Amino acid sequence: MNIKTAKTVISRDAYFAMDNHSDEKHEFYQGEMFAMSGGTFSHATIGANVVTELKVKLRGKCCQATNSDMRIETPTGFITYPDAAVFCGKPELSDNQCSLLNPIVIIEVLSPSTRRYDESGKFSLYRSISTFSDYLLIDSEKVFVQHFRKIDGNEWVLHDYFALEDELVLQSIQETLCLREIYENVPF
Repeated sequence: MNIKTAKTVISRDAYFAMDNHSDEKHEFYQGEMFAMSGGTFSHATIGANVVTELKVKLRGKCCQATNSDMRIETPTGFITYPDAAVFCGKPELSDNQCSLLNPIVIIEVLSPSTRRYDESGKFSLYRSISTFSDYLLIDSEKVFVQHFRKIDGNEWVLHDYFALEDELVLQSIQETLCLREIYENVPF
């Protein structure tokens, strides 16, 4: 006998009501809510390093960095918490200032359990954001950063970085990040 489980569909408003009062973070897409897993020490250190470096570099400029507490909402209805993001100008917010609509840079720190999802499905959904120009995928188990940069319309180029001496340029915000800063105090 083949038994199918019923999929529970919830509304966007119900998602916000539950997520805003939860001790855990959740993603939302097409009526489904998904619990987000926690990260390792390396994951947390990398996330903090990236946000710190961006905050310092952007001080006094029109762009600002946010950490993993800032929810991102895409025009496709995907809602999630990236490890870091940057917006420029005035933040466009929804849901009582809890969801950012206009990130220009989105950064995900990769874990073994989320790697494929961050590289493909999530990136595809993020690309519906018109302001989105730079996507960084930072490996938490070795020195390796993938940088996707939008060059025209829906065309993206990829550059891989493998050495602590490497520097990547985020042209959209006119800043440079050094891998040595990203991986500072990360034990491998």
